[in-house]
Amino acid sequence: MRYSKAHFALGAFAVVGAGSLALPAHAAWEPTRPVEFIIPAGTGGGADQMARAIQGIVTKHKLMKQPMVVINKAGGAGADGFLDVKSSAGNPHKIIITLSNLFTTPLANNLPFSWKDLTPVAMLALDEFVLWVNADKPYKNVKDYVEALKKAPAKSMKMGGTGSKQEDQIITVAIEKATGAQLTYIPFKGGGEVAVQLVGNHVDSTVNNPIEAVAQWRGGKLRPLCVFDGQPLAYKDKVTPDMAWSDIPTCKSQGLDMEYLMLRGIFMTPKATKEQVDYYVELFKKVRETPEWKDLMKNGAFNTTFMTGDEYAKWVAKEEDRHRALMKDAGFLAQ
Repeated sequence: MRYSKAHFALGAFAVVGAGSLALPAHAAWEPTRPVEFIIPAGTGGGADQMARAIQGIVTKHKLMKQPMVVINKAGGAGADGFLDVKSSAGNPHKIIITLSNLFTTPLANNLPFSWKDLTPVAMLALDEFVLWVNADKPYKNVKDYVEALKKAPAKSMKMGGTGSKQEDQIITVAIEKATGAQLTYIPFKGGGEVAVQLVGNHVDSTVNNPIEAVAQWRGGKLRPLCVFDGQPLAYKDKVTPDMAWSDIPTCKSQGLDMEYLMLRGIFMTPKATKEQVDYYVELFKKVRETPEWKDLMKNGAFNTTFMTGDEYAKWVAKEEDRHRALMKDAGFLAQ
């Protein structure tokens, strides 16, 4: 899942009067009122942190003349956010950041929504998943964790995650199938709350994104056991005195044969024009060039793939098919 373009809109000019006086080119489209930035997830999670970081970057570097207003609409596993944007056809002043609930929410709930109802803008990055445990636990690696799972009574060990029948629970089911053990999955509203629950020993493990647990890892409260990617993470700067992101082994190399990465992308409302899409593509290109964005990518150990246009739409279509297969295997598809 390693992937990576954009177009530009040209203005036109008019010729008037006997002297063929050329008027200035029409300005390219830009927002004329505040832009609502919808997050179909709770506060503190990866999507929330990324959206609010983008809002701060846009404001600090004056990348838009209009303000960007971040709004969380997490109800129904993000359904409230998706349906709000779907129902706002022709409104270019509303955009949404997406994660894998772009696929899982409609598939699990027979929601009258598909990503095709929206207008793709850009993939900003791909987010990783890490198997985390409390640092006070004796598990030093995946082998220790799996042995504890198998020895414990069925469903006595708890996995905390964001939402039900979403990416965290999909990974949990995959762990159960790979180990033959049974976990009790406990859903929370967002990744920030999930990390707090693990620090408090209210759950035994999580598969939070790096950015959702990095503060607790740096503070010595959590321990990463493996990353659900096909290769180690690229970031080599130390996060703790003795470990960098790149030091976390892959789950596959530790005997959990699975990989999972998640979209962090932008969509617009239906019926957005090419000129409007191009405006936001250029905006996010500028965001990606700032030091704050690069720090965010490094701090959250993101895969920094960027994609737009047909390439992005084709990638999203393939991901929808992949999630349908994953959810069917997990028994999560709505009947």
